[in-house]
Amino acid sequence: MGSPPRSSPRLSWRRVLCVLFLPFVSSGFAPPAKYRNNFIFERRKLPPNPRRFDWSHLTPRELKNRSQGIQTEERAGRNPSFTLEGHEFLILGGSVHYLRVPRASWRDRLLKLRACGFNTVTTYVPWNLHEPERGTFDFSGNLDLEAFILLAEEVGLWVILRPGPYICSEMDLGGLPSWLLQDPTSQLRTTNRSFVNAVNKYFDHLIPRVALLQYLQGGPIIAVQVENEYGFFYKDEAYMPYPLQALQQRGIGGLLLTADNTEEVMRGHIKGVLASINMKGFKVDSFKHLYKLQRHKPILIMEFWVGWFDTWGIDHRVMGVNEVEKSVSEFIRYGISFNVYMFHGGTNFGFMNGATSFEKHRGVTTSYDYDAVLTEAGDYTAKHFMLQSLFESILVRPLPPVPSPTPKAVYPSLKLSHYLPLWEALPYLQRPVTSNVPINMENLPINNGNGQSFGFVLYEMTICSGGRLHANAQDEAQVFLNETSLGILTDVYRDIDIPPITQECQLLRILVENQGRVNFSWKIQNQRKGLIGPVTLDKIPLNWFTIYSLELKTQFFKKTPSSSCSAGIAGVCSSMDETLGATGILGLRKRFTCLAPGSSPAPTRSSCSRRRRAAQASTAQTSAGFDSRLAEPWMCYLWMWRTNCAYNQNTAPGLNSKQSTKTRLTTLLC
Repeated sequence: MGSPPRSSPRLSWRRVLCVLFLPFVSSGFAPPAKYRNNFIFERRKLPPNPRRFDWSHLTPRELKNRSQGIQTEERAGRNPSFTLEGHEFLILGGSVHYLRVPRASWRDRLLKLRACGFNTVTTYVPWNLHEPERGTFDFSGNLDLEAFILLAEEVGLWVILRPGPYICSEMDLGGLPSWLLQDPTSQLRTTNRSFVNAVNKYFDHLIPRVALLQYLQGGPIIAVQVENEYGFFYKDEAYMPYPLQALQQRGIGGLLLTADNTEEVMRGHIKGVLASINMKGFKVDSFKHLYKLQRHKPILIMEFWVGWFDTWGIDHRVMGVNEVEKSVSEFIRYGISFNVYMFHGGTNFGFMNGATSFEKHRGVTTSYDYDAVLTEAGDYTAKHFMLQSLFESILVRPLPPVPSPTPKAVYPSLKLSHYLPLWEALPYLQRPVTSNVPINMENLPINNGNGQSFGFVLYEMTICSGGRLHANAQDEAQVFLNETSLGILTDVYRDIDIPPITQECQLLRILVENQGRVNFSWKIQNQRKGLIGPVTLDKIPLNWFTIYSLELKTQFFKKTPSSSCSAGIAGVCSSMDETLGATGILGLRKRFTCLAPGSSPAPTRSSCSRRRRAAQASTAQTSAGFDSRLAEPWMCYLWMWRTNCAYNQNTAPGLNSKQSTKTRLTTLLC
């Protein structure tokens, strides 16, 4: 029997290719699991019966014996995870900002969060609303942070607090108070002494309010975020350790974390603090920088965006339910904790909205609906029921009952019959500022030296000729010659033509609107509003400005005529003597009384005299009524409303008997 034939010593071209490309090809035929620095991503469908958790005893009210808060743990063959008192725990968070929800609706929104399957609520804390003026703090009413946290505890939710000082959140200046912009040497979000001193004083008031509500103190706060998304800003390498130290020195402990976008997490993190990331959808590559930073820690998605905010002039932005479902399923499969931003967006009340400034300045809309899990009105969406179903699949115990939908009402249409012209509201404002040069909003010497934060500013000056007007108005301005509109100035279009003035000098008025300060990027440093720099006419600087602050605060509305009568707009005129002159001018000559509807005549009487001008008598003869516009610090408005009120035909011949039985005169005094 002969020996077996030997192989040919010559290598075929096929063998050469196999040797060269085997290392590259083989990875594609590897087992259905790939390892990324100790975090395992499995390529398979969600199993029919995924792991199920029982966290019913891990709620703020049930968990009495507390020895350790949220911890991180590694286990062989499994991804790192969070634990709570030794039990594996997924943070299922949803963002609800107390400042954007009427206090009366807090409970409803938190109950819906709990019933959907979430175990944690996250909220930002806005510095600009809590300290509107230096040293003046407001934690009352809708800003009662402690009440919101305690209510979350009562409902059965843990709390992740995000106190800033910078929060972004599409708020004016990212939640920083505008008075920080008064100091030209201050550098926001740096170790600049002026900024650090301001933060220290704010934290001295804020942190003691929440420190006793932390987990180990028996409260519901399981984690606190340090600053926010600093990896993008990154103006000062030495800055991030400062807010960490400021929190710790005031008693904040437990789980501390940072939050950054996936590409900036390396620059925004702090040594010894858990780094979390923000994203709009699950992608394996999104975690590559996080792995380099903390490969042995569990993943927390601090902001999983299920929608997006809107700005004026852009279509409402939405994210499909299927997109959200796909990502959440992946998070659950791999044991990734996450926070839905937003569970309920709510409303940007007043002027709290921020702005973007990419291709142009765009204010964030009043609605912060965000295409969230609940609508702006608090109603359920398809995302809510989808998430509820997913959470039910991993929980042993049934979820709480879903609260009933929010009651709705249909209001009758309202016809606006009367209005207060801007020019005649000026006497009700605080004393105007006079200056040889224009002063920007933040540096106006008002509000105890804190300037103006929000609203409008009216600049008046006298000009005696026309020409080319140039002004840097931030963000948009309407230009008037006396009361005639001439056009619009913006941060881009800064010139407008003033027509020739042939007679006496005229009043040039520039009404500037602050449409919201930029809330993200380095531009926050230069967000002063109003007129910035000189105003020129044919390149000659104008001077001697009269500047009115129109913040439209509650105090302003209390000072306007609608509050003068004991019942405000509902006041009823019980008696009135008026004279219609032969020239058709309505003159107020005698006394009148304001009454609440259905009340007896009150003894309170006031007198008005015509000072500047009065309304035409023809206005008084219309079926809608009349108003007598008297632009004097102590001036009267007469508004006609529908009611039963008798008038003396001898003294008010402009009103016939039929009208007098269907109308009332509401007398409003300053």
